[in-house]
Amino acid sequence: MRPQARTIAHAGVIAAVYAALTLIVIQNPLGYGPVQFRLSEAVTVVACLTPAAIPGLMIGTLVANAFMLAQFGVLALLDVVFGSIASLLGAMWTWRHRDRTALALAGPVVANALIVPAYLPLMLGGATGIDFYRIAALGIDMSGAWWSMYLFGVVTVGIGQAVVVYGLGMPLLGALKRLGIGGMLGGRS
Repeated sequence: MRPQARTIAHAGVIAAVYAALTLIVIQNPLGYGPVQFRLSEAVTVVACLTPAAIPGLMIGTLVANAFMLAQFGVLALLDVVFGSIASLLGAMWTWRHRDRTALALAGPVVANALIVPAYLPLMLGGATGIDFYRIAALGIDMSGAWWSMYLFGVVTVGIGQAVVVYGLGMPLLGALKRLGIGGMLGGRS
């Protein structure tokens, strides 16, 4: 197989794995929203092994987020576009810093923590009928205050991403390296 065809095939497999893992747990309310523990984000670590993960993760995110169009309507296009951009930027960072794993894995954490909360208040505000930004039991009401909702999202999405990427992704990366998967993908293992 030619190197370019191999890279395209690897990107396609990575996209399919990411999208499938996201869609399997789509009913998990913590996979979407201002508090996110999207388990498929553990797969972002493959960007340490191959540059094919850069388009693969972006396309996987695009496909997975496109399924949200049924629930949120046209507002889900924000997630399709900007969530995919966050994945692209995170994967690019990860590949760029692949020799320093802890720093590399910060890419998806920071990109998602800064980008996703910017549009979530628009998406979640009226589309769901659920006010994600009001916690009556604690006397917290951030509804309507975009900066408060954004900062809340930066913290909660960032924590969720860090837990998944470092807690699940780092051991996954170690296992993939021990199995020699990096070499098979054309990157360094």
